[in-house]
This record gives sequence, C-alpha cells and structure tokens, in this order.
Amino acid sequence: MTLNLAELSEKEYFSIRHVSQLTGVKPYVLRYWESKVGLIKPSRRESGQRRYSRKDIDLVSQIKVLLYDKGLTIQGAKKYFRQRSRASSEENASRDTTVLLNEVKKDVLDMMKLLKSNDFSQK
Repeated sequence: MTLNLAELSEKEYFSIRHVSQLTGVKPYVLRYWESKVGLIKPSRRESGQRRYSRKDIDLVSQIKVLLYDKGLTIQGAKKYFRQRSRASSEENASRDTTVLLNEVKKDVLDMMKLLKSNDFSQK
C-alpha cells in the first residue's frame, strides 16, 4: 500500500501499524530503521506505543526510496541525510550573511546621505 494523502491530512499522529500500511514497510523494519538511521523519532504514548508524525512518515518514505529504489545501504542513507543537512545549513548561513551585508550596506548608505544632507563634509 502507498501513501494515502487523504488519510494523512485527517490525522496528526499514526501508529506503527498504520505507518506500515501507508508506506509498505514492515513494523520490524521501521523499528530497525529507528535504531540504525537515527532520524525517525516517533513520540510515545503513555502506554509506550509509538506515535509517528507526518514528518516521520516523510522520512520513512525517503529512507525507503534510498534503500530500496536507489540501492543505498543504511550507512549510505545516513551519509545522504548528513550531507543534505550540511548543505542546507551552509545555504542558510550564506543567506544570513547576504542579508546581514545588505543591511550593513543600507545603513552605510543612509549614514552617507545623512552626512551629505547636513553638510558635515564642507566644514
């Protein structure tokens, strides 16, 4: 069974059985991926049962594609997610630096206009 978007939009959390049905990944494989990949971190009910979020289901689907369709190993999938996270962090840092430099440039230009308008440069 594949992901049913109508079912996903109705619920906030899903049991391991339901995630297994939605993704086509057996429950014991989901538990194994939790322990080995380390990215899937379902919360727990008071009874100890796993509660998977939509984010967890998305990760399960991505891991399934990496392992089954692209032929990566668990280590390869972990490396893929590390590299993607690192690239995202670098992109965000670059974007933050650009925003900061643009703000500084604007402030300097505003100060130059202020100085010119007050004729401080001619005294």
